[in-house]
Amino acid sequence: MKNNNTVQTEAPNIKQTPTTKKLENKIPEGWEFYKLGDVVNYKKGYPFDSIDFINEGVRVIRISDTNANGIKEEGATFVSNQIAKNLKEWELKSSDIVIQTVGSRPPLYDSMVGKTILITENHLGSLLNQNAVRLRIKNGDNYFLYSHLKTKRYFDFIETLIRGNANQVSITLQDLFKFPIPHPPLPEQKAIANILSTWDEAIQKTQALISQKEQEKKWLMQNLLTGKKRLKGFENTKWKVQTLDTFVKQVIREIPKPSVPYLGIGLRSHGKGTFLKLDEQPEKNSMDKFYIVRPNDLIVNITFAWEQAIAIVKPEDNGALASHRFPTYEFILDKACPNYFRYVIIQPKMKFMLDLISPGGAGRNKVMNKSDFLKLELKIPSFEEQTAIAQVLQTADKEIALLKAKLEQQKLQKKGLMQVLLTGKVRVK
Repeated sequence: MKNNNTVQTEAPNIKQTPTTKKLENKIPEGWEFYKLGDVVNYKKGYPFDSIDFINEGVRVIRISDTNANGIKEEGATFVSNQIAKNLKEWELKSSDIVIQTVGSRPPLYDSMVGKTILITENHLGSLLNQNAVRLRIKNGDNYFLYSHLKTKRYFDFIETLIRGNANQVSITLQDLFKFPIPHPPLPEQKAIANILSTWDEAIQKTQALISQKEQEKKWLMQNLLTGKKRLKGFENTKWKVQTLDTFVKQVIREIPKPSVPYLGIGLRSHGKGTFLKLDEQPEKNSMDKFYIVRPNDLIVNITFAWEQAIAIVKPEDNGALASHRFPTYEFILDKACPNYFRYVIIQPKMKFMLDLISPGGAGRNKVMNKSDFLKLELKIPSFEEQTAIAQVLQTADKEIALLKAKLEQQKLQKKGLMQVLLTGKVRVK
C-alpha cells in the first residue's frame, strides 16, 4: 500500500527565480542543486485529541512548545504509554528536523510558519503533534540541511509561500519541498556542518551563561532588596519602614507648548523603562503645558501606574518633555540612591502597591492618586547600604550586558560563515 506520508523521489518542478539562477551560476564545480523534496522523507504530525493530554508519560511536541532556541520545557504535555505504543510512526529521533506548517507571519519567529528546529537527544522518543512536519534526510548530512533552513534565503522563500489571513497562515508541503539547496559532496557537507555546529555550541553556552547570570541577579534582588541577605559591614544596621516622601519630592519644570518638533517621554508598563517619541506636529497637541525631565528623575504614568508604568529617567532622556499625566520626582540628596531605587520600583511589591492606590475600573479609569503615592511605605536601608546594594546589582547587570553583546557578536559571525560556506564562496578542506 502506498504511504501518503513519504515524499516521492521526484519532487514538484520549481520555477527558477533570478535569485536561484544567480546562486546556481555561482556554485563551485562538483556541487549540485537539489530541491528539499528530493533529499528528505517526511511525516506529518499526528492530530492528537486534547482530552488525551496528561501531566506525565510520553512527551508530545506541539508547535507552541518550540521557540528560537528549540523546545521549551515549561508547560510540557504528555500522553499515556498505551496511546504512544500505537503511534511509533510519529516518534522523533535525535537530529530529526521539524518544520512548522501553520502559524504567524514573519518576523514573529517563535510562532512563525516555516520555523525550523532540530531534535536533540533530550526529546528522543517524543511524538510530533499536528501543524508540523518531520524531515529525515535520505543521503546527506542532516545538520548541513538544517543550516540551510536557517538562512535568510530560506525565510525569504517561506514569505512567497504563505497563505491565509493575518491571524493565522500556512504553507503547503508541495510548495515547501520546492526550496532549492546547493549540495556539495558528502565529505564537504560534513565539514561545513561541523564548523557551523561548533559555532552553535558556542552560542548555546553563552545563552546558558546568560540564563545563569540572570537567575543569580534575580536571587540577589530577592535577597538584597528585602534584607534577607546583608552585605559585609552592614550586618548590624537596621532597616526602617518609611514613606516614599522621605526619599523623593515632586519637581515641576513647566514650559509652554513647543512650537517646533520635540522629543516626548513615554513609559512602558511592567517596569520596562522609558522610551522617546518625536512629535513632529506639536501644533496639533491639545495640551498647553509640558514638563521637562532630567536624568535620575523618578517618573510615573498615573493612568497606567497599576500596570507598573514607573521608571527612573535615563541620561539619554535628558530634556525630554512629559505631559501632566507623568509627574516627576527628584531624589533627596543623602537620603536616596537613585540606582538603588531603579531595582526597588520594578519589584512585584511595588506593582501591588501602585495598583492599590489606583482606584476605579480597568484601563484609563484606574488613575493613581499622587498624594497616596508619596505615602507608600517601604522598608529601606541607610543611604550607604543602598549605594552598596546598587553597586552589586549594577555589576550583575554589566556582566549580563557583556554576555549579551558577546552573544550578538557570535550570531553575526555565524551568519557570516553560513553565507560563505553554504554557497561555496569559501571552501573547507
